[in-house]
Amino acid sequence: MIGKLEGKVWKFRDSIDTDVIIPGRYLRAFDLDELSAHVMEAEDPLFAENVEPGDMIVAGWNFGCGSSREQAPVALKHAGISIIIAKSFARIFYRNSINVGLPVVVADVEAEKGELLCVNLEDGFIKNKSTGKTFKIQPFKRFMLEILQDGGLVNHYLKKSKFTL
Repeated sequence: MIGKLEGKVWKFRDSIDTDVIIPGRYLRAFDLDELSAHVMEAEDPLFAENVEPGDMIVAGWNFGCGSSREQAPVALKHAGISIIIAKSFARIFYRNSINVGLPVVVADVEAEKGELLCVNLEDGFIKNKSTGKTFKIQPFKRFMLEILQDGGLVNHYLKKSKFTL
């Protein structure tokens, strides 16, 4: 269930822009494996090799700033990131993430690389299982959880409508 997530932390700084998330020179790649092979390489050259399904990003202020490239959250999600927790997000990155089914949470969470987090989007808390600290977050509304569960806004719309592609 998308409302309850558990994973290992990848820690990043303030102002991670979309060109850092996925450099522009790779935007011509249409294969998601190729695209995600370069995700976050400017910050951590081994990230794409070592990220595992369910892992989480914890970052500072202004995550996803810069251009509005939708490939940034797509590449992170395809690489295995289950959620991004940051002190703040660029507005368009936040919307693009939800639109592609990648949960994003605004929170100031104390967590270091490799620590284990449990995130409950329904009840509104993040627990650092490595330190025992718990942080309150705004619970996600049911409709938002449904969009994420369906894999993003387009899939959610198609599921709710009578149209098919």
